[in-house]
Amino acid sequence: MTTTTMTQPSAANDLDQARRDYERVTTALKYLEENWRDRPSFEDAARQAGVSPHHFHRTFARWTGTSPKRFSDALTHAFSRSLLADGASILEAALESGLSGPSRLHDLYIAQEAVTPGDAKRRGQGLTFRLGRADTPFGIGVFLIAPRGLSALAFADEGAEEAAETDLTSRYPAAEFVRDDAAAGEYAARIFAGERTPLALYGSDFQRQVWRALLAIPPGKAVAYGDIAAAIGKPSAARAVGAAVGRNPVSWLIPCHRALSSDARLTGYHWGVDRKRAMLAFESFRELHAA
Repeated sequence: MTTTTMTQPSAANDLDQARRDYERVTTALKYLEENWRDRPSFEDAARQAGVSPHHFHRTFARWTGTSPKRFSDALTHAFSRSLLADGASILEAALESGLSGPSRLHDLYIAQEAVTPGDAKRRGQGLTFRLGRADTPFGIGVFLIAPRGLSALAFADEGAEEAAETDLTSRYPAAEFVRDDAAAGEYAARIFAGERTPLALYGSDFQRQVWRALLAIPPGKAVAYGDIAAAIGKPSAARAVGAAVGRNPVSWLIPCHRALSSDARLTGYHWGVDRKRAMLAFESFRELHAA
């Protein structure tokens, strides 16, 4: 009688496979970053990585958390946004981004942000914001204050304050900004004392609908993007909901930190997953002791 012994892959083999996958993904990322204007196909990226399309899709998704197409779309979106912010027309932004025309740019923006390119270009037109920094329980807070109330709140680690300011001001490319750290300090004291804070939100109807749904999530709790999509009556729009959550301008007060991926992981928080975890713990502890 012949006995067959089944062997498990060794740790060394697993490590070798992980290294090969890493090399393939970095090769594909470089290729996509250098050629996104040409709209490379999925098969082209797989060929550059040296693997079959099926294996490439699984490996790329595991390493990056997205698909090659969505990665290329994100690069195109970011580039076109910079063009619009610099004054390019919608047609110019579309063509310079490698798209066939404004309709393709429109589809890209709806998928990425749930807003049109025209909405993105006009944001903040005719507005003057006060921009300031103040200490908060979650690091340095960066505040944008409109005449009617708070329009944006971001959080930054030490040394990253300017990047956070740029992130917020770039969302309102047509607006004016004046420095006012004192006003930021007043808002910080009010917010983290639990006082009512007036908000002045500028976004699409869809975005504001998603942000209102976030306000309905109880403190210390978390729900999936799909649950938010169902709550606003658009169960098939989980991806667009995720984009709208990511564009939430007022962190903490509009609790995008309470949104989770479909597998309940703490992913995708614009100001860092560690900060998201701390916010949920902070809320849970406060709710427990308030009960």
